[in-house]
Formats: sequence, C-alpha cells, structure tokens
Amino acid sequence: MIEGEATADAPAAQVAVLRLDLTDFRSYAQARLETDGRPVVLTGPNGAGKTNLLEAVSFLAPGRGLRRARLSEIDRQGGGAWAVAARLSSTSGEIAIGTGRDGSSDTSDRRLVRIDGQSVKGQAALAEYLNLVWLTPQMDRLFQEGAAPRRRFLDRLVFGYDPSHATRLGAYEQAMRERARLLRQGGADLSWIAVLEDTMAREGVAVAASRRDIAQRLDRAATEAAEAAFPVPGLVLTGTAEAWLAEMPALEAEDRLKRELVTSRRIDAESGGAVVGPHRADLAVRHKGKDRAAEHCSTGEQKALLISIVLAHARLQAALRGVAPVLLLDEVAAHLDGIRRRALFDHLLRLGGQAWLTGTDAILFAELGAKAHFFTVTDGIIAASPDPAGGGAGRGSP
Repeated sequence: MIEGEATADAPAAQVAVLRLDLTDFRSYAQARLETDGRPVVLTGPNGAGKTNLLEAVSFLAPGRGLRRARLSEIDRQGGGAWAVAARLSSTSGEIAIGTGRDGSSDTSDRRLVRIDGQSVKGQAALAEYLNLVWLTPQMDRLFQEGAAPRRRFLDRLVFGYDPSHATRLGAYEQAMRERARLLRQGGADLSWIAVLEDTMAREGVAVAASRRDIAQRLDRAATEAAEAAFPVPGLVLTGTAEAWLAEMPALEAEDRLKRELVTSRRIDAESGGAVVGPHRADLAVRHKGKDRAAEHCSTGEQKALLISIVLAHARLQAALRGVAPVLLLDEVAAHLDGIRRRALFDHLLRLGGQAWLTGTDAILFAELGAKAHFFTVTDGIIAASPDPAGGGAGRGSP
C-alpha cells in the first residue's frame, strides 16, 4: 500500500499505449494503431468497432475487460484465438506487452500473458505496468444495480495504487470457491477447510483494508480539489469486515473473520457461498452538494458523479505515484453539455496522461484540436483523420 498523502504538484510521468496490434479480435482480423501518447479520439458510426478497440486496450490490465465477456466470445467469427499486443511507454522506458486467449481449444477461457517476450504466470503482473480505468455507457446504471459492479469499479481504482491487490483478491476468491465446493460435498477434510478459511481471513482483510484506504483517500481528494463543473462525490465503503477495521487492528479483524467463517459453515454449505467477507462489501456514493445518495440522483447527475470519481482518482494517482492512469472513456462526451465537456478535456490535458475517447461525431472533440490524435473507424477499418479544428492526424491501418 502506498503511504502518505500527495504533497507536490509536479507533473505526472506518462505511461501510454504507443502501439496497439489486434489479431482476430472481435471485428478485426488484423489492425494496428500508433500514437505518440496524446489523447486518442476514435469517431465513427455505431457498430463500427470503436468500443472493440477500447476493449482490446482494457485487456492490457488484469481482469475480464470492460465488457466482462468470456474469452472465447471475443474471437473474430471465422478466425482463430484472439490476441492483443502493445508497446507502452513507461517510467523506465518502452516495454512490450501481449495477451490473448489460449487457443488449445475452441472454448478455452485461459488467458496467456507475455511481457517483453517472456511468458508470465497469471494476469496480476500486468498491474505493475499499466493502470486502466474506464467508463462505458453500460456503467450508467452502476448506482442502480447490485453491489458487485461497484466493488469491481473500486477494485479497478485500487489496482492503480496497489498492484498486489489483484493477487490478493484472486487468492481470496479462489479460496472462497474451493471452500464452498468442499462444504457442499459434505464430509470434507475440516483441516483443509480451516486452511482455506485462514487464507480467506488473511487475504480478505487485506483486500478490505486496501479498498477502505483508497475509498477514504478518494473521498478527500474529490472534496479538496473538486472540479467546479462536476458534482462533489462522497465515498464510503460499507461492509462487516470493513467496519471491523474501523474498530480494531487488522490482525484482530483476521481472527474475527476466521471465527465467523467457522460459525457459518453449515449456512454456507447450504447457500454455496459465504455469509461474511469482503465479497459482500459495497461502495456507497453521495452527491455532497445535494446530500443525496447517488441512486436517488438523476441519470445526468449519476454520470457526472462517476466522472468526478475517475478524475479524482487520476489526480490522486498522479500525485501519489507520479503516474497518471490511462483512461478509456466510451461515448462520454455525447452525454455532457458544453461546459462539462470543456472541463473534462481541460482536466485530461492538465493530467498529462493518455485518454482514449470514442464518439459518433468528431465535432464534439474539436476543442482538443492538435493536442489529440484523431482516427475514424468504419466497419472495422481504422483510418487516421485530421482533427476537426484543422490539425494533423495519427497513424492507423486496417
């Protein structure tokens, strides 16, 4: 975990996607897109393949991508197993990252990862090189749905400060699944179940602590450096384990979680899950200006609150780690008025990090001018285009 608060306003170093190569990914048989680290603007009609490009970038970080699709569903129809490769700029120079579906069978959902040509076990290592945060139209209902999407949203933010969070979260979830399987079977080795519960307690409390820490930091950052054009969000992580951490040291919270898991074995055997643990936490968000829970705000206010959280995260990460995250913003500009759109663009440029933005109309992004790379996407073909203000173009290929 990163210690301390931001104390300087020095410009953030840049981590950016300089080249993106796709093979048999969704609508793309082969595609390449090259940038120099400026914001990337992808415009074109609906269904042209813009979001597919953002999804490809999203697989350069741990997780299931911005659509959370099964890996076998991403293969291009009639093609082979999909692959995404990228060259990144980083604080230590350029680095090559590659990932894709294991093509050993048509239905395999195992993901392969390579870093600088070397195979890497697991996806968690990707968090060491690239931190991504995205907003998509599907997330517009984030505050109306259950807690799981909000936990995933918060976890994506935590990865940017604490890359090992992905490893701990994976270990917790794996132990929870294995425990549930053994409890369902009945007559299982209780000593092995105890080992799994010990893992759940140790990793689970660490997961809860990281989430709680970042939620508190983001709450302060959003208030202290609020964007005038966007509402100020209040963030609180709720949950049983999270409440324990407010009352006792982490080791005591681990012991209590272990006791609760032992006590709930019979109930968990029937339900196939676990009645207590960080997998039941929730991120509660409020519109501070109106003192209103986000789920009771208008659709436009909810969208603006999400943008506020992402901007606060980008500022905080740039200050704490010296590196701004890469932002994937799908169809965001179309839902903002002119004032908020200008405020968003100004903030992205001040951050100095890379953002990928999509929209159907290039004129929405005209104020970015030559400060961004513009591409037109039509039927899976990427073509460099001049910016709407009359500047230069990026480099793309079909």
